[in-house]
Amino acid sequence: MSADAASVLPTGGTVRPITRWGEAVMHRPARPVTTFDASLRALAADMVATMYAAQGVGLAACQIGEDLAIFVFDCPDDNDVSHQGIVCNPVLQLPEGRDRSLDDGDEGCLSFPGAFVACARPDYARVTGLDLDGNAVEYEGDGLLARCLQHETDHTTGMVFGDRLSTRLRKKLTKQMESEAESYPPGWPA
Repeated sequence: MSADAASVLPTGGTVRPITRWGEAVMHRPARPVTTFDASLRALAADMVATMYAAQGVGLAACQIGEDLAIFVFDCPDDNDVSHQGIVCNPVLQLPEGRDRSLDDGDEGCLSFPGAFVACARPDYARVTGLDLDGNAVEYEGDGLLARCLQHETDHTTGMVFGDRLSTRLRKKLTKQMESEAESYPPGWPA
């Protein structure tokens, strides 16, 4: 089932500070979501509020310090069609062989605020998982949406996109983040 048309992101959440790269919760696989209750809905609402406050297109729970395999997104595809959703326990599927084509566009991360560098990723991605009620969901797309689905699923596995970069590009990313530090003080965007 594709949940794009039916998906409505929860509202009323509290904006929380973004957890930065280097914090332990960012670098370990997240615990699977096993309880689908009001507490999970409240977490998702906080994630959505924080994503919008930070002007991001996706946010994983680890990025607000929570050790759960869930992410939210509101992101356009190659045709500038916006897709919104929530995925618990995501499983990523990427094209292989001749169907695989890489997009080497710039990528950023709210946990590396203000910094962007090129990061090659497949130009199409599909993610399956569960919604806030434990029902199966599936999202797929190209362009920025494909990058977002891969990026956020990575977060749930303990991978931050900076970990995918060469030492040289990671240094460049870190330098950019440091030069923008005044715009993203501790506690940002709360």
